[in-house]
Amino acid sequence: MTKSALVDVLVGGTQVVAAAITAPLGRSRYNRWGATDAEVRAAMPGDDLVAAPRLGYTRALSMAAPVEGVWPWLVQMGQGRGGLYSFDALENLVGCDIHSVDRIMPEFQTLDAGDLIRMGPAGYPCFRVRLIQAPRHLVLVGADPKPPHLEATADAPAGIATWQFQLQPIAEGTATRLVVRQRLACPRSSSVMWHLVEPVGFVMERQMLLGIRDRSVGGGG
Repeated sequence: MTKSALVDVLVGGTQVVAAAITAPLGRSRYNRWGATDAEVRAAMPGDDLVAAPRLGYTRALSMAAPVEGVWPWLVQMGQGRGGLYSFDALENLVGCDIHSVDRIMPEFQTLDAGDLIRMGPAGYPCFRVRLIQAPRHLVLVGADPKPPHLEATADAPAGIATWQFQLQPIAEGTATRLVVRQRLACPRSSSVMWHLVEPVGFVMERQMLLGIRDRSVGGGG
């Protein structure tokens, strides 16, 4: 394991443990990390796909780059694409095979509704693109990990989850507010499992948002 990978594991792992331990008291904070009251309340494209979520969150982060500078990093996300900009080594301990890049990759700048976004190799969680409106909105919907990776529906036995991204220009267009939301409807029997997954997801997604910010501001081309 390289030195940078070891740092990823130690830093990310420590944050995961801390989030898990404090989850009973901290979940109301990490489920709206960085978001204002108005952003938590505001409607976003994709909300209608999960009308009555059992779990969910809204998080946000400001970035000193225009939306046109943030969008390319967002659109190339995924395993086998640009990566997830989080703690790669920690994800790879569980076989995700994620390799986040520090440059915009032209071959992954085309994304259309229906395309598959993987979180890991075959058999790992994945999403289908439900809505894409460059450079402002991207809505993903959980899909079956098994081929043909059908998109989940509201009446799916295992439930349905969205992953929604919104880019809002601020500071007269010189900066961006990135808002990310998830809405999840699942059987009551799965609720405990998802509550255990929540703090892990928070740590990894927070690092992803910071990774997008740093790359966007750095302007890696």
